[in-house]
Amino acid sequence: MTDAFARLSATSPLVLWLLPLALLPLLVSAQRRTPVPAIEAGPADLLSRAVGCTLTAAGILGLAGLIVGLAGPYRRGETVIRTGIGAQVSMLVDRSGSMNETFAGRQPSGAEESKAAASRRLLGDFVGSREHDQFAVTAFSTAPMLVVPMTDRHEAVRAAIRAIDRPGLDYTNVARGLAMALSQFGTENANVSRALLMVSDGAAVIDPRVQGTLRAAFAKVRPNLYWLFLRTKGSPSISDKPAGEDTPQAAPERHLDLFFKSLGTPYRAFEAEGPEAVAAAIRQIEALERDPIPYTERRPRRDLSGWAYGAALLGLVLLAAGKLAEADLHRGKQTAMPRVEDAAPARRMAA
Repeated sequence: MTDAFARLSATSPLVLWLLPLALLPLLVSAQRRTPVPAIEAGPADLLSRAVGCTLTAAGILGLAGLIVGLAGPYRRGETVIRTGIGAQVSMLVDRSGSMNETFAGRQPSGAEESKAAASRRLLGDFVGSREHDQFAVTAFSTAPMLVVPMTDRHEAVRAAIRAIDRPGLDYTNVARGLAMALSQFGTENANVSRALLMVSDGAAVIDPRVQGTLRAAFAKVRPNLYWLFLRTKGSPSISDKPAGEDTPQAAPERHLDLFFKSLGTPYRAFEAEGPEAVAAAIRQIEALERDPIPYTERRPRRDLSGWAYGAALLGLVLLAAGKLAEADLHRGKQTAMPRVEDAAPARRMAA
C-alpha cells in the first residue's frame, strides 16, 4: 500500500494547495434556509440530519474532486520482475550459398522451398509459440552478422528471421558464428535455461587454435547446444565415416559433431531431410526447453484524473438532487392561511 501511494504524482501539483477550499461546505451551506421559531421544540429528525451530512459530504467531494482533477493526477509506470516458463534461445542461422537450394540439392522451382525459406517459416512459428521466451538471431557465412540481440520482442525476432531468406555467400565460417551467438547470452540471469540452436546444412573446419577459445566460451556460458542439420538428400550423414582418410577436411560435419560432443555441455543433433523433419525437430527442442525464466513486465503511466472528475460529478449530482428536493415552507404557509384583508369582506357578508 505504501509503495502504491509512493508512485502517485500530479502534472500540476501546485493546484493541490487549493484542497483546503474543499472544506467550505462545513462552514457555508448552499441549501435554502427557512426561519423556524423554535426548532428545539420539534422531535429529533435523524433522517434530516443524515440528509444534511450527506449533502455536506457531497459538497466536499465535489470541490475536492475538481481540484484534484485539475492537478492532473497519475500513477507512475513501473517495472515488475515476474517468472514464466521459457528459455533464452540464441539462434545461429547458416547463410551460405547452399542454403538457397532445396533439400534435393537444386534451385527451387514452383512450390518448392529452399532450405532458408523452410527455416524462416518454421523458426518464425517457433518464436511465437511461448510468450516469455527470449531470442537472439545471428547469421553467418563468410563472417557472422548480429541480426537482433537477445530480446523478448517477438515481432522484432520474427522480422529478423524473415531476413534469413536473402541470398547468402558461399563460404561457411562456423567458428566465428558460434562465438557471436554465445556472446548474446551475456552475464546476467545465469540460472536461466539457455539454448544455442544452430541451423546449418553443412560445416567447415574449425581451426584447432580457435577450438580452445570456443571451449572456454562454452564452459563459461554452459548452454544446451542443438544442431539442426539440414541434410541434402544423398549427402553423408553426421555419423558416416568417410571411405578414405577420416579428417576434418574430408568429413567436416562428422568432425564438427565430434567437437560438439567433446565440449562437456548438453548437446543434441537433429538431421532433417525436409520441412516436416525440421518442424518435428523444432517441436522436440521446444519441449526440452521448459524451465522457469524471469521476465520484465513494464507497466505504463496511468492517468487518474478521470477518477477525480468522476468523484466530483457524483458530489455535484447529489447536491443538485438535494437542491431540487428542497421545500419552501414559508410559501406553503402563505398558501394554506388566508390573509387578514382577504377575510374581512367575508365577515361583512356574514353579518
